[in-house]
Amino acid sequence: MILDSIGVGLLGSSSQVFELALQHCQQMYAPDYTSSVFGRRNTRLSPSLAAFVNGVAVHSMDFDDTWHPATHPSGAVLPALLAVAQMLPGNAKPSGMDLLLAFNVGIEIQGRLMRFSNEAQNIPNRFHPPTVVGPLGSAAACSSLLSLDRSQCSNALAIAASLAGAPMANAATQSKPLHIGNAARLGLEAALLASRGLEASPLILDSTPGCAGFNAFYNDYLPRALPSPVEQDPCFLLEDQDIAFKRFPAHLGMHWVADAACSVRELLVNTVGGFHPSMIQSILLRIPLSKYINRPFPECEHQARHSFQYNACTALLDGEVSVQSFSSAFLDRPELLSLLSRVQVEHPQDNPANFNKMYAEVLVTLTSGDVLKGRCDTFYGHWRKPLSHDSLLKKFRANAGAVLPGERVEAIIDTVENIEDMQDCSHLTMHLE
Repeated sequence: MILDSIGVGLLGSSSQVFELALQHCQQMYAPDYTSSVFGRRNTRLSPSLAAFVNGVAVHSMDFDDTWHPATHPSGAVLPALLAVAQMLPGNAKPSGMDLLLAFNVGIEIQGRLMRFSNEAQNIPNRFHPPTVVGPLGSAAACSSLLSLDRSQCSNALAIAASLAGAPMANAATQSKPLHIGNAARLGLEAALLASRGLEASPLILDSTPGCAGFNAFYNDYLPRALPSPVEQDPCFLLEDQDIAFKRFPAHLGMHWVADAACSVRELLVNTVGGFHPSMIQSILLRIPLSKYINRPFPECEHQARHSFQYNACTALLDGEVSVQSFSSAFLDRPELLSLLSRVQVEHPQDNPANFNKMYAEVLVTLTSGDVLKGRCDTFYGHWRKPLSHDSLLKKFRANAGAVLPGERVEAIIDTVENIEDMQDCSHLTMHLE
């Protein structure tokens, strides 16, 4: 998860939204040379702002990992931890094991909170999950790395809850990556405020009648008491629930429809011996009902990353979806627009908007009258069908290699794969500039 997040963050440092966020921080705030910025040598910011821009980089292309219940857990945590590691004085630098523990704590908090709500199990309609649980995950992780006491940790989580929440309407825009950046930044700031003695309600994560706490985000939020480590050997959720890694930079739901469309194209090539858009009379997508990812004619890269129609047609046309698929040159292709005009959508009742239960079917009717069908129940990279280590390395090398020279890319791999042996985890950051 750490390696993948670094890779997509490095690639994201070449995006327009990252550049805009970086320019904003450099021009609006006093210079500070504490914490590194992904992909930019000799560019440093305050810990808070570095966490922000690096979080933006991680989510700038919607290429970062996804969990269930649905959220992007790593991008809210890792940028904050790397910034804190560089902030701490030389005689208090955290080790690699300290970083790993804090990272796990940050992921764990997000998962625990979301599992207290059935509403959180489904693709969201109201709040973008990384803005709800992400700040608390960042606050918990930073509290761990800062060695805050029990009371300070409680206050950090409660402060972060007051900084949480963003509406789903900004999905598929340049503002969506800000959600991850803010989660990392605001959680870090919550931990720092708590370390200074700022207090907040110790009941904010409880179910308090007549007073909205965390249930303001999820109507059916019902927390349960968790056993303390003294009472029961601790077990991280990551031991039971794997993570989903994306093979191309788009909303997770797109990976089902792309795989289904690729299988139709393969059928067509094997049956007819080739492929041309003129062969296709109509395309039917049988997908979950989710308004913000049902975009018949996306007008920009961010809308395309959130369009069932675009990703299905791209997969049919090219036999894959890749980083290049969301460039302006690919978006405006006449043959792609022609395919989009032939797409219809159905929402079967047995196909919920839930990453653990959904499927995608692509039915292509040819001009000959023949109908070809492709279906995907679990794409490669899903927690039920995880990417191999070799596939993860291939993805990382492609992403990081677009920004850094090959020897630096390999140095990052070696460092992350042996991070538990590092005496000072802040050394990792020098490879990322």
